[in-house]
Amino acid sequence: MPSFYTRTGDDGYTGLLGEGRVPKYDLRPETLGTLDEATAALGMARALTTLPETQTLLLQIQRHLYALMGEAAATAENVEKFHVIDLSHVGWLEQQTEALSQVVDIPRQFIVPGDTHLGAVLDLARTVVRRAERRMADLIHRGDVSNPNLLSYLNRLSSLLFVLELHEIQSAGKPKPTLAKPG
Repeated sequence: MPSFYTRTGDDGYTGLLGEGRVPKYDLRPETLGTLDEATAALGMARALTTLPETQTLLLQIQRHLYALMGEAAATAENVEKFHVIDLSHVGWLEQQTEALSQVVDIPRQFIVPGDTHLGAVLDLARTVVRRAERRMADLIHRGDVSNPNLLSYLNRLSSLLFVLELHEIQSAGKPKPTLAKPG
């Protein structure tokens, strides 16, 4: 039977995709862990939705996030082997967001999450993506990651998840989300 543990992280360090090890609390593993959380939250949303087009969309995003994690985990000497996310991926997210925004009403104020179970999960995923975006910005500004499209992708993804949450709420029969300020 295969082992599910390697013991190589018992010293508090972890490997990257390349030479070297870094502390587990280093910004790069922190960013990768946040991206992993986002992928898991999107998996929960994908499991909850009954709309095949939403399942397909979320699965594609999860696959993109795995590619994004690979590039973010790669060291400078081999980052090109892991380069996948480019401007076309950012454009794809913009197209998805624009298409959904044509069929939902966008409120002009903040909304309170929780109108539907799936909507709440999508909002949670959005907030985790925002945290990943902040971590990625730090990596890029430090020069540890060089592809600015990774940051753009995360920025657009959070917008798409907001519109997708509104779509889910309205598809569930609730015409308007709960607003933060009663109107």
